[in-house]
Amino acid sequence: MSDVVAVVPAPLVVEPSSRPPFVITPSTVVVVDAADDLVPVAVLTADMLGRASGRAVEVSHADLGTPGVVHLRLVDDLPPGDEAYRVVAGDGRVRLEARTADGLVHAVVTLRQLLRPLPGGGVQVAAVRVEDAPRYAWRGLSVDVARHFVSVPDLKVVIGLMGHYKLNVLHLHLTDDQAWRLDLPSRPELVRRASARAVGGDPGGHYSRADWDEILAYAHARAVRVVPELDVPGHVNAAQHAYGELNPDGEPADEYLGIEVGFSRLHDDLPATHAFLADVFGDLAEMTPGDHLHIGGDEVLAMGRDEYERLVRSAAAAVTAHGKRVVAWQEVASVPDLPPGTVVQYWDTRVDPAPFVRAAHAGARILLSPGSRVYLDMKYRPDFPLGLEWAGHVELRDAYEWEPATLVDGLPPEAVAGVEAAVWTETLRTLDDLTTMLLPRLAAVAEVAWSDPARRDFDDFTERLAAHGELWDRLGLAWHRSPQGRWAAPVAPDPAV
Repeated sequence: MSDVVAVVPAPLVVEPSSRPPFVITPSTVVVVDAADDLVPVAVLTADMLGRASGRAVEVSHADLGTPGVVHLRLVDDLPPGDEAYRVVAGDGRVRLEARTADGLVHAVVTLRQLLRPLPGGGVQVAAVRVEDAPRYAWRGLSVDVARHFVSVPDLKVVIGLMGHYKLNVLHLHLTDDQAWRLDLPSRPELVRRASARAVGGDPGGHYSRADWDEILAYAHARAVRVVPELDVPGHVNAAQHAYGELNPDGEPADEYLGIEVGFSRLHDDLPATHAFLADVFGDLAEMTPGDHLHIGGDEVLAMGRDEYERLVRSAAAAVTAHGKRVVAWQEVASVPDLPPGTVVQYWDTRVDPAPFVRAAHAGARILLSPGSRVYLDMKYRPDFPLGLEWAGHVELRDAYEWEPATLVDGLPPEAVAGVEAAVWTETLRTLDDLTTMLLPRLAAVAEVAWSDPARRDFDDFTERLAAHGELWDRLGLAWHRSPQGRWAAPVAPDPAV
């Protein structure tokens, strides 16, 4: 196991060397050219090395040519793509190279995965050259914070795991029938009246504007962008509980804390509906950097087709009015005249795929989130204490052994925007519950989204993943010791990390 280069996702190129390793010492320093504006990445690198070794690591702008240097720099001689990177370790030094700051963050993550403890103390990196770039530009995780709220500290743990496996899109499902989780200036009653509780009457919560800014900054530093979702025109009971004018009788809806779907809906013939859509998506656009906002659009079971299409177009117009691109669940695929470049998120493999193929040929991009493969709230096995099972049971191999390019019959491979896992929280109440369902399957999905198909092999993956179980133990994370893995003996949590 010690000879395995345990990098996940599998890189394009891994070349071990017989040169002397890099060892973190009291003189180790992270060097960065100030002109490259990479100081935040350098600080992240120094913090990572310090936590791993228990030694303080400084950042410098001068490389004196001495051993113990980790040198960050921007270069162009890399595989194609903005996220390409290179790690070269050996002879007492490490070079981290990339085209962009995001690429350098990926290089830092790979360096962290290469760190190994030395007998008697200390940390080293064996001499190696890694050169890498992702297959898909969209590698995401959707987290439902509506059914059960995920606090900012707990969400940072999830973001940290995403960054560790080079996932780069955090899709936050912020609203549903049970609660509205983000404070928006145009509609303050949404969180005042509809955020205090969660499924089953459990405690709730919401994100303030300051919380939101903190989440965005933390994610950005780890090369993760946030795509927020306000789910309309269904899954809106919480909004109707806060604002009675969204109901035909003008009265607030009763609070709902169950887990059924499909019963709530907006109404196209109410003037308040379109003002609401314009305001909340306008607020969200103003508060969130990046290109995409998610409008939901799923499981609207109590509405005619024509009205559904009008409301989807109204929500989409509210997004595009602010220069953003639309993301929506697969049900919108058959809505005529979707905005150019709309991302259609495919989740239910039980339905006819023809609408998604037609949407792709009309210019939509298809984001693959097949429930039977990447819905990480599905039970591992029938008697597992957490999760649901409407899409079946998803073990480690199930999350790994599928091919995005051939998942949907007739879909042009170039229409695939990427891969996104999802975790819904009807049954997940704590961070331990959440990480138990994410790990180890999140690493499998990440490799599907990142790695070239020719580099993917389940046996090789589980061999590389074994060392990651030890890391999760040291971090004190709860996780599922899948019988399909090759796990080492558990290790005690390390308070230093």
